[in-house]
Amino acid sequence: MNGARWLVQALVAEGVDTLFGYPGGAIMPFYDALHGAQLKHVLVRHEQGAAFAANGYARASGRVGVCVATSGPGASNLVTGIADAMLDSVPMVIITGQVATPLMGTDAFQELDVFGMTMPIVKHSFLPRRVDELPRIVAEAFRIARSGRPGPVLIDLPKDVQIGDASHLPLHIPLDVDDAPPPKDASLHAALALISQAQRPVLYGGGGIALGDAVQAFRTFVDATQIPTVLTLKGLGALPSSHPLNLGMLGMHGSRAANLAVQEADLLIVVGARFDDRATGKLAEFAPNARVVHMDLDACEIGKLRHADAGVCGDIRRTLTALTLPCAAHLHGRNGAARRAWRATCQQRAREFAARYDAPGETVYAPALLKQLSELAPESVVACDVGQHQMWVAQHWRFAHPRQHLTSGALGAMGFGLPAAIGAQLQDPDANVVCVSGDGSFLMNVQELATLRRYGLPVKIVLLDNQALGMVRQWQELFFEKRYSEIDLSDNPDFGAIAAAFGVQAFHVDRADGVGGALQALLDAKGPALLHVAIDTAANVWPLVPPNHNNAQMLDPDLDSGAERPRTSVSTPDEDPRHAIPA
Repeated sequence: MNGARWLVQALVAEGVDTLFGYPGGAIMPFYDALHGAQLKHVLVRHEQGAAFAANGYARASGRVGVCVATSGPGASNLVTGIADAMLDSVPMVIITGQVATPLMGTDAFQELDVFGMTMPIVKHSFLPRRVDELPRIVAEAFRIARSGRPGPVLIDLPKDVQIGDASHLPLHIPLDVDDAPPPKDASLHAALALISQAQRPVLYGGGGIALGDAVQAFRTFVDATQIPTVLTLKGLGALPSSHPLNLGMLGMHGSRAANLAVQEADLLIVVGARFDDRATGKLAEFAPNARVVHMDLDACEIGKLRHADAGVCGDIRRTLTALTLPCAAHLHGRNGAARRAWRATCQQRAREFAARYDAPGETVYAPALLKQLSELAPESVVACDVGQHQMWVAQHWRFAHPRQHLTSGALGAMGFGLPAAIGAQLQDPDANVVCVSGDGSFLMNVQELATLRRYGLPVKIVLLDNQALGMVRQWQELFFEKRYSEIDLSDNPDFGAIAAAFGVQAFHVDRADGVGGALQALLDAKGPALLHVAIDTAANVWPLVPPNHNNAQMLDPDLDSGAERPRTSVSTPDEDPRHAIPA
């Protein structure tokens, strides 16, 4: 029983059943210990794939994802996936090999200061120097990853600790996760007072709803109070897309109904959201007439970007449960007529500005394809890459639960989709998992097709190919006077041939009248399959709130509304949209 073998049994005791990794020199004792163990190790083809797969596993299941790599380049290749987990609050434990302790600091072969390199992008880091430290470190790593606002925790494991004698160590016992603190009565009373006075309230739900296991409590609150609701990218699915009070996503590519409601609200009830810049637009002009009730488990988020007139820190589920009946009683009494008129206005806008799918022409219209696929496979888990297709999925897929939507939100990491889909499929072999990717994103981790094929994972890939870096191209069109710089992907390879080379069945569609049959063929395929979809290079995502504008100033050439239209080029430095970076 050496340190590596003790670690393997500790992972089993923590409830880990699957881990994702790639072996190498400094982590080899751990891989030797895995041989014959009951843990399922998934060999990815690049360490970034391991981090994103563990990330997708954790997002879809709510459990801790685990990935493993060797020292040096193995560890550095994990960094993007670790950062993504940190910024989107995903529970992960990352195990990296490290050179033996006597060699640390000597620039030994494949030595990197992984502890220091990852410090800004983890909740906590551990570097055990002796075998005796392993029980405390492993237990703490999993407790920290799960507790409070979840996140990634690193264990950088020197080789001599892995091979050291561990026969004297006790069997591993996991630590209990700290209960989320309840909200304070005074904060609940303050929130109730504001909610009872509101005439134009809007619920603004974010990713903290799913993280706090508060989806049902949130839906009960919406149904009881009948408050119009908007959701962030990570909050999608907290209220079903079909719910009559769901106005859609807010923000840069949010729905017109959602953005107008927020801008005209007199009260924002913010639940597990953090006023991200992509949601708020120009922060100084965001919801200018609204007071704010902010509910969040993380005290650091309350008041960080927008003053909270009532901050409710604590367990979101218990907060919503405590407020549901009192809020419903108040809202259906005083100011009831004004709130009913407000609700009717919001719902009328949702109908008036609902997306249309009757695009003219013979080419494939991506929003219509995605809507149709979501209706054909309504229970699917969708792992999405980053770009125009990511926003189309957010706008047009009909999500029933937040854990059905896996997307790189705060980091916006291309290459996320395919390995995240692998992780989602492995956490539930019976799940219908769809990866939606673009031609730019797909080639970043295309090697994971080999992982799909090796493990026979029935992930279905929809590859939207516009032969460009679409979102960057759209920004260059609108804000850089059509100076198209380094976005041309017209020399893309034959994606069908690539899939076939990996042993993955492939289909192709380039006409609107072929979409239905192509989607059905994809879903009916046994095992992994790819649908290559050729779309118009010039297609843009609408609506769009330009940078340094408020959310009521939406660009959308397809709608003729009375909303104020911003200038597409400006002269003052404070408003120059070129100061923003597209994602």
